[in-house]
Amino acid sequence: MNTLRWSQIGIIILSVWVSGQSVAQQASNNPVALDTVKIEQLTGIKGKLDAAESVFKVSQPRTDLNAIVAGVKMIPPMGLTSWAGFQATGDQVMVMGDIVLLEDQVNPVMSAALDNGLEVTGLHNHFLWDKPRIMFMHIGGMGNLEALSTGVGKVFAKVQETHSGKKLAAGKLDAAKTSLDPKPIETIIGAPVEKTGEVYKVTLGRTTQMSGHSAGKAMGVNTWAVFAGSDEKAIVEGDFAMLESELQGVLKALRGAGINIAAIHQHMANETPKIVFLHYWGAGSVSDLAKAIKTALDTQAK
Repeated sequence: MNTLRWSQIGIIILSVWVSGQSVAQQASNNPVALDTVKIEQLTGIKGKLDAAESVFKVSQPRTDLNAIVAGVKMIPPMGLTSWAGFQATGDQVMVMGDIVLLEDQVNPVMSAALDNGLEVTGLHNHFLWDKPRIMFMHIGGMGNLEALSTGVGKVFAKVQETHSGKKLAAGKLDAAKTSLDPKPIETIIGAPVEKTGEVYKVTLGRTTQMSGHSAGKAMGVNTWAVFAGSDEKAIVEGDFAMLESELQGVLKALRGAGINIAAIHQHMANETPKIVFLHYWGAGSVSDLAKAIKTALDTQAK
């Protein structure tokens, strides 16, 4: 009798455990429904549900651009519409989007994304011979619906705020007349400085594998910075080579120091690990610019 009773108890416990596992599995397989009203409210943009993929997309056509590409007068349906798509994934929400920007809007809008919990995952052009120059910034994120929707709303608000922003003033700096002292660059960054023509360059190598072979600094897998101008009025421009996991830290460091981001993309295919490249441009004193580059370098894995 005792043996039978304990067997029955074991079966009951097992049944309860299996039932609990089944409920938990169902919960994980059935994502929460999107609150589309809240998304529209927090983003400030009307959206549309794609029922087949359970994605709610908010879109904003750039009707203000008056863009011409290779002599063709463009309209928003020809790829000139900013959007963000929301999709429930378990108990969280995923967002992905593409923001259409004029050149002078790129960095203010990028900062709005980074400062409000979103990731910036790409920055590039989609056209050639476009007037005005148009850039496309890709954003993403994973988290709760309210935080992501608020972040996307901040991005769209910054686009509106800057759509008639001021252009960068014409420069008066001639790189061929560079007179800066390279020693602070070398001291701050902690790497040798090479004089290339009339300017000064720092190059730091990374390593990846291509078709089973190592590719490094000499093959273009490197971070570099070129400095030109005088000690107090200088520019820095260059390229960061990063692991995908390092991108957001480098972006935040550079934007936090007022460095402009010009492009985010790949230079290779099928490499391991994946290397992302970021092109940048900044102006200021040599010391401040070198400190900005060093701060970004320090965010990368050693």
